[in-house]
Amino acid sequence: MANTLGRILIYTVLCLTAFYYLLPLYVMFITSVKGLEEIRSGNLLSFPTDISFAAWGKAWSSACTGVECRGLSSYFYNSVRMVIPGVLISTALGAINGYVLAKWRFKGSEIIFAMILFGVFMPFQVLLLPMAQTLGWMGIASSTTGLVFVHVVCGLASTTLFFRNYYVGIPDELIKAARLDGAGFWRIFFKIILPMSTPIIMVTLIWQFTNIWNDFLFGVVFSAGDSQPITVGLNNLANTSTSVKEYNVDMAAAIIAALPTILVYVFAGKYFVRGLTAGAVKG
Repeated sequence: MANTLGRILIYTVLCLTAFYYLLPLYVMFITSVKGLEEIRSGNLLSFPTDISFAAWGKAWSSACTGVECRGLSSYFYNSVRMVIPGVLISTALGAINGYVLAKWRFKGSEIIFAMILFGVFMPFQVLLLPMAQTLGWMGIASSTTGLVFVHVVCGLASTTLFFRNYYVGIPDELIKAARLDGAGFWRIFFKIILPMSTPIIMVTLIWQFTNIWNDFLFGVVFSAGDSQPITVGLNNLANTSTSVKEYNVDMAAAIIAALPTILVYVFAGKYFVRGLTAGAVKG
């Protein structure tokens, strides 16, 4: 009896917590499918009397009227072009760094790891000026390539930490046996280490995807014009001066911007949790 009551209490708390966190998403969605008149006169939580997805089309459309441009489609594709290489490159480099620092230790490797680890705790604001100068010297300022470079550099500390801590748990005997058999650095990495890295690879991919897709600071500072990501586009759309504030369009745009991250966690969230429990945050 006590176990049953305890289980009921746990599920009640979980349901209330889920309701609390999902309520804003519910309000955003129902507002996005309401007309402006119903938004002004109706209750914030009331279900729409007439469902319309016209606001979604307007939020996505990249049509321009005069000097005013609205729509997220071009910004969305900019983010896709930025996220895919940024995530893959930072994950690959983090895996190699973690492999070296965990299994091919050398004199000063702990100092190098500590210096890389320092990047995890460094506020990104202090990097804006030197990073802007670096992008200018490289000739990739205000471009999607520049944003990819920024996210790879700034994400490398986290990805290295994840992989290094995961690889520490792999027995050294496997590496020593492979060396005795004549396997070199890359063969050991691709044939032994990488096949065992699926949990931490999933953690890193999801982590980096979320950080890069949701980033606003680097997007607004290091991009311009046709290279701006979706977070900057959402900000531009929400702050566009119009005679009538279109809350339904703003809410639809916010959901569009958040949808890829939501889908990633819905379909791959279990792999993220498994990866963490497999040693992603263990020292």
